[in-house]
Amino acid sequence: MTTSLPSAEDVLDFWFGPLDENGCASDEKAAHWWKKSAQFDAEVRDRFGPLHDAVAKRECETWLETARGTLAYVIVLDQFSRNMFRDTARAFETDPQALAAARHGVERGFDRELALAERGFLYMPYMHAEDRDSQARCVHLFTDFVASAPEAEREKLSNNIQYAKAHQDIVDRFGRFPHRNVILGRTSTADEVEFLKQPGSSF
Repeated sequence: MTTSLPSAEDVLDFWFGPLDENGCASDEKAAHWWKKSAQFDAEVRDRFGPLHDAVAKRECETWLETARGTLAYVIVLDQFSRNMFRDTARAFETDPQALAAARHGVERGFDRELALAERGFLYMPYMHAEDRDSQARCVHLFTDFVASAPEAEREKLSNNIQYAKAHQDIVDRFGRFPHRNVILGRTSTADEVEFLKQPGSSF
């Protein structure tokens, strides 16, 4: 018997859960996004491994026709990859495809259709990109995102701008993220070696 793959809505339900009246996820869900957890990584692999393969092979392109489908596509390639393949080169393998999907969504205004928590994740491929133009765009998108958020949420969301600028500063300086060098088999420059000794040099 053939097992059907999870849907775009399955991805979003798993990642965000129920959102509150301001479009924010629970603290429990948010904790999974930013804290390393071998158990959560394994859960993502078990539930969404075959789906990740399908999306990476461009077998779910119809998802790109809607805002929520595009967001789910991005989460699979930009977030699930980092859970499923943590500390390996495969974690970054689908970043270009995720960025292309994010650009597609932004160009069509899909980001404006999403809830608060959802919208930020559509922009994450820009933050993960190792090119200066994408980093500049990331800062612009998150600045606009925070400015348009409900006033009660702006202070909490302002961290997104700080993180975007921190990523931009590194890529502006080095043209890449030096903390990925070992995993990707790249040779670090002397400047990068010194930089990596500093707190906050990796994410």
